Amino acid sequence: MPARILVVDDEVAIRRLLRHTLERAGYAVVEAGTARDALSGAAAEHPVAVLLDLGLPDRDGLTLIPLLRRNGEVPVLIVSARDATEEKVAALDLGADDFVTKPFDTDELLARLRAALRHRDAGNTAQKTLHKADLTIDLDRRIVRRGTEPLHLTRKEHDVLAILARHPGRVVTHDRIIAAAWGGDDDPRIEYLRIVIRNLRQKLEPPGPVGSLIANELGVGYRLLVDP
Repeated sequence: MPARILVVDDEVAIRRLLRHTLERAGYAVVEAGTARDALSGAAAEHPVAVLLDLGLPDRDGLTLIPLLRRNGEVPVLIVSARDATEEKVAALDLGADDFVTKPFDTDELLARLRAALRHRDAGNTAQKTLHKADLTIDLDRRIVRRGTEPLHLTRKEHDVLAILARHPGRVVTHDRIIAAAWGGDDDPRIEYLRIVIRNLRQKLEPPGPVGSLIANELGVGYRLLVDP
C-alpha cells in the first residue's frame, strides 16, 4: 500500500497540484482544507508525513504543528506563501521539519519530503557517515576526508558540522546550531557562527558556487546538502 501523505491547504488548486505531484511519485494522498479536518484526518489515516499550509480559515497553521506531531514523529513540512523569517523560525522551533515557500518547485518539494522521511526512518539519529561527491564525514570518529586525505577542522568547526549532519538535508536554525556548538559558553554572536560556516565552506566545498555543501537559508539557518 502506498505511503499516505496528508495535504492541508484551504486552496483547492494547491491541493489538486500536490495530489497530482505526490501520486505521480507513488504516494497516496489525504486532503484537508481546514485545521479541524487536518486533525481528524491525521488521527484516522495515520499519514507518514504532513504538508501543511499556515493560512487556514479556522486556525493558524503554526498551532497545528505540535498537535500533528503529538502522537508520533510524523514529519511536518510547511508549504506556505508566508515568507517572513520570523514565521519560518517559529515553524521550525515548533517542530516543523522543513519550510517550502509558495510558489514552489515540485521536484524540490519531493526532495525535501524524501529527506524528511529518511530522517524519520533513521529514528531521528544521524547517519554515522555522510558523503558528498568525494567528501566523507565520519561523525563517530570526527574525521572528514576528501578522497583518502584527512582534512583538518577545529573543534568548533567539527561541532557546527556535527549538528548540521544530524539533520542532513534539513534546515537547522541559527539558535539551534549556536546552542549545540557553544553550549554554556558566553552567548556567542551570530557573527561567530558565520565565521565558522565560512571556514567550513573554504575547507570542504569544491571550487564553484558557494553553498554547494552548506546552503544558507537567509535569516533562518543552514542546511547540509549530502548525497542520499
